[in-house]
Amino acid sequence: MIGAHHVGLAGGGYVLTRDLLKQGWHERLAQAGNPADYGILPEAQLEASRRATLDARPEGGDLWLFAYGSLIWNPAFHFLERRIGLVRGVHRSFCLWTHIGRGTNEEPGLVLGLERGGTCRGVFYRIGAADIEEETALLWRREMITGAYRPAWVEGWSGGERTKVLAFRINTGHPRFTGAIERARKVRALALAEGPLGACRDYLGSTAAGLAELDIEDPYLRGLVADVDAYRATAGLGG
Repeated sequence: MIGAHHVGLAGGGYVLTRDLLKQGWHERLAQAGNPADYGILPEAQLEASRRATLDARPEGGDLWLFAYGSLIWNPAFHFLERRIGLVRGVHRSFCLWTHIGRGTNEEPGLVLGLERGGTCRGVFYRIGAADIEEETALLWRREMITGAYRPAWVEGWSGGERTKVLAFRINTGHPRFTGAIERARKVRALALAEGPLGACRDYLGSTAAGLAELDIEDPYLRGLVADVDAYRATAGLGG
């Protein structure tokens, strides 16, 4: 079995590991205030969402999961196989504000979501049938704690084969969905925001590096890395 590995972040902050997910990392993030202030969903609601998603699985056997952001370079779950894959009809976008992971209420950060339109290349992970219950419980604690994503079964292509994969698409009705905002505002947030999980610029850099290691070209992320570096240099900030 592969997986559950994690990497350190050069910019500091603690790494979201399998153990933290099991221990309820979202509760730790919210310790400074009322978890309700951050829109954190109770465990029962997370479980209801997970159960409904699994009950709607179009196929039995192993489960395929689509990773497009931090799940590429820090999956923190067990898997049997990974492949490069493509999903059509969505694209990778910094479209979700974060106030507790890589930002604060005063300086919110941004994380990735899948927005409608275009195509997206990423990683398909195969989770063994015997591990689906445990591994998806961890995934829901990671991806669904505020309901900012909508889990869906979508068609994916890998190596000429078509398969149904689980993808976490952005919930456009969520209050933290950015909607259409200026690129300059995105660059500023990515350049400056930091939280308990580290800096947004490290999240951006780690995702761009993870894609590059897999020979996945993403001009959008590459351009943001350059813009963030330029912003910080102009502001006289460190790397």
